[in-house]
Amino acid sequence: MSVSWWIWAALMLAIAAMLAVDLFMHRDNHVIDFREAAIWSGVWIAAGLLFGVILWAWQGGDVAGTYYAGYLIEKALSVDNVFVFAMIFTYFAVPAAFQHKVLFWGVIGALVFRLVFIFVGAELLETFFWTAYLFGAFLVYTGYKMAFRHDEQTPPDRNPVVRLVRKVIPTDPAYHGDRFFTRINGRRVATMLFVVLIAVETTDLIFAIDSVAAILAITTSTFIVWTANAFAILGLRSLYFCLAGLLRRFVHLHYGLAVLLAFAGVKLILSETPVGKLPIPVTLGVIVVTIAVSIGWSLRSTRGTTADTDALDAGHPAGTSTDTASDLHRPAR
Repeated sequence: MSVSWWIWAALMLAIAAMLAVDLFMHRDNHVIDFREAAIWSGVWIAAGLLFGVILWAWQGGDVAGTYYAGYLIEKALSVDNVFVFAMIFTYFAVPAAFQHKVLFWGVIGALVFRLVFIFVGAELLETFFWTAYLFGAFLVYTGYKMAFRHDEQTPPDRNPVVRLVRKVIPTDPAYHGDRFFTRINGRRVATMLFVVLIAVETTDLIFAIDSVAAILAITTSTFIVWTANAFAILGLRSLYFCLAGLLRRFVHLHYGLAVLLAFAGVKLILSETPVGKLPIPVTLGVIVVTIAVSIGWSLRSTRGTTADTDALDAGHPAGTSTDTASDLHRPAR
């Protein structure tokens, strides 16, 4: 699918405009409650679905179906991001009012990283046929790890990049409002909020490799892969505030995500064999059924359990503080 440069430019401007509106609406660093997060999630999902309709009218049903398959798989994988973000925010005791700012700039970084990975990955797949086997094997192995080693989490402060930043950049182990940097005794230092941002960015960088490879298994069209990633990632902040209080209900979701990654890997490998690429309707069907079954299985297994309803009703994730007087300068654990 060949796309003119001005269409790329128009898309970038549209995404920048949406991000600007989002930043303006949350300029006061208020705590985002469930209702507001649900409304914004609806807005971002509607934007993603509407773009698919535009593609359908412009390029036909096959292209739109490919976009929707990529969008769905990225949206599903982004739920696993929410699990990790919740862990990071809880570990560093990030004040609820500042979590949106961290996620906002985290999304900016995610969009940039994914753009680079998409063009590099697509070029490799188009130039060297054997990279399909390499990427496919990587996705299958990642699916295995997600299914059977999902609980193996590295503490955020042991992240190599976070440790490097703390060594290279003078850091104050406290929060100073919503600032990433501040001055103490005339010396410019990074705040704990900046350390959290680095943890979020580096974690998303790892997720980006999985998700981009999974969508490249569906199509190597950089425009489709990028737009599917972008529209799914744009709603990641709202998704976090919607789901963070309910995460413990999704006890079996990682099995569904593992199946999707393994399926994408097998699909990519088959594309370089006589079998060829699987039809888009089959791909869409597998994605929808897998997500529905894993979510339904999770909710059924946890029926009647308490999922920290107090935190959900308050509109912020479990494990994060809401006492603004004491949280603004709480050191990391």
